Amino acid sequence: MKTERATFAGGCFWCMVPPFEKLDGVIKIVSGYSGGNEKNPTYEQVSSGTTGHLESVQITYNPNKISYKKLLEVFWMQIDPTDSEGQFVDKGKQYASAIFYHDETQKKLAEKSKKELEDSGKFKKSIVTEILPFKSFYPAEDYHQDYHKNSQLKYKFYRSRSGRDKFIEKNWKNNEKENLKQKLSLMQYKVTQEEGTEKPFDNEYWDNKQEGIYVDVVSGEVLFSSKDKYDSGTGWSSFKKPLEPKNVVEKEDNSLFTKRTELRSKHGNSHLGHVFNDGPRPTGLRYCMNSATLRFIPKENLEKEGYGKYKKLFKKQ
Repeated sequence: MKTERATFAGGCFWCMVPPFEKLDGVIKIVSGYSGGNEKNPTYEQVSSGTTGHLESVQITYNPNKISYKKLLEVFWMQIDPTDSEGQFVDKGKQYASAIFYHDETQKKLAEKSKKELEDSGKFKKSIVTEILPFKSFYPAEDYHQDYHKNSQLKYKFYRSRSGRDKFIEKNWKNNEKENLKQKLSLMQYKVTQEEGTEKPFDNEYWDNKQEGIYVDVVSGEVLFSSKDKYDSGTGWSSFKKPLEPKNVVEKEDNSLFTKRTELRSKHGNSHLGHVFNDGPRPTGLRYCMNSATLRFIPKENLEKEGYGKYKKLFKKQ
């Protein structure tokens, strides 16, 4: 599998991991230090502001599944690009924002994205985020890795008081909605973002009998396999079980004056449908899905689309 790297600085590296972690095509994210000349610096050295290093994250990703341009879009929406003194509550050169490009293609894309942001007039102040050549990257200490997972309470306490979320809510949330509206059809947006429901027998996949997998139309995360799809007679795509259970989140739904179990995707947070207890053996469950929330990938396209590891599901015995 072909992989590439992207290196970004956006203030506290704890906060820069979760936004990229949920993107389909991102393989690994490491918190660390980049931009300075000090070899193998410690957190204490970097936080003193004397090493020239910035708190950074290095992302390993599959370019066949996610583009560098998309990573740039996500990066800009996590930071205050007008702050020359740091990021939010953290001040000092070590908390400045920057894009470290690994090749000329990344440099051109980064410069273009910065200019587009400047020309948009979104911010009254100048965009000061630097675009710099990548020199080196040193992973931070183990306790800094996946801090949002391993020290959840401390992370939530810090983030809630840092000012980052308020800034994002004020300046970027509407952009996310507009981007989705441009990316999705009217029905896809209605279903995934507004908990809508398609008409039975009048949707794309209810009668699809091809072999392949179904992924979230928003995030691309893997949800179901044609191996577990069956004709429930309801007119909606029905599955016996998820292909990747960790990507399907259950929530209580009392919207129709009755208790139901809603299904949402973990990373995309898309409304998928509901699960019922009238399915076939052995699970006895019926995962009732809206086609508009799914994207079907035929088995012959799995490798090309970056889902090659699922090819084995469809090998003839």
